[in-house]
Amino acid sequence: MSTPVRILLADDENLIRTALAQMLSLEDDLDVVAEAATGDEAVAMAVKHQVDVAVLDLQMPVLDGIGAAEQLGRQLPGCACVIVTSHGRPGHLKRALAVGVRGFLPKTTSATTLANVVRTVHQGGRHVDPELAAEAIAAGDSPLTPRESDVLELAASGAPIDEIAARASLSPGTVRNYLSNAMTKLDAANRHDACAIARRMGWI
Repeated sequence: MSTPVRILLADDENLIRTALAQMLSLEDDLDVVAEAATGDEAVAMAVKHQVDVAVLDLQMPVLDGIGAAEQLGRQLPGCACVIVTSHGRPGHLKRALAVGVRGFLPKTTSATTLANVVRTVHQGGRHVDPELAAEAIAAGDSPLTPRESDVLELAASGAPIDEIAARASLSPGTVRNYLSNAMTKLDAANRHDACAIARRMGWI
C-alpha cells in the first residue's frame, strides 16, 4: 500500500479545522499530520512535518493563505497548496494562482470534493472551482498599479495621509496622487469608496 498523503490544515476557526481533519482522516490514503490557526504557524508546521499538501484558509491572522502559500513555495517547494475560502473574490484567485497555488475552493465544497482535490494537486494537477474561475474571468484584471494597491490597502484602515506616507515611505503628496489615481480608475466618490470597491473585487 502506498504512503498516505501528508496534509496540513490551516484555519483560524477551530471548529471548521477540527471537522475537516476528522472528515479527511476517514480517507485511507490521506493523513492530517499538522494543524495551524495562523498563516505563519501554517508555514512553520508544514516545514516541520514536511507535508505533501497544505490546505489553507484564505483569511487568517498574521499572514493570509496566499501569503502562506507564497512562503511555502520558497521553503517547501514540494508542498502543493490548496486555498479554501468563504470570500472567493476574483482578485484573490488571480493572486493565488500567481504564487503557485494549485487548488482554489469555496468553503461550501463537500469533504469528498476536497479529498479528491488534495489527491489531484498531490499528483501535480490543478483544481479551481468553476464558478470562481468564471467570476475571475468576467471581472478582468485589477486596473490598479501595485503601488496604488499598497497605498489603498493602508488607507483602508482609516489612517491619515501622513501616517500612510510614513508607512509606505512616500511623501504625503505622492500618497494623495496614488489615492486620486485609484479613485479615478475605480470610479469612486472618495478614498473610502475606492477601498470598499477594491476590497470587494479582491484587489487589495
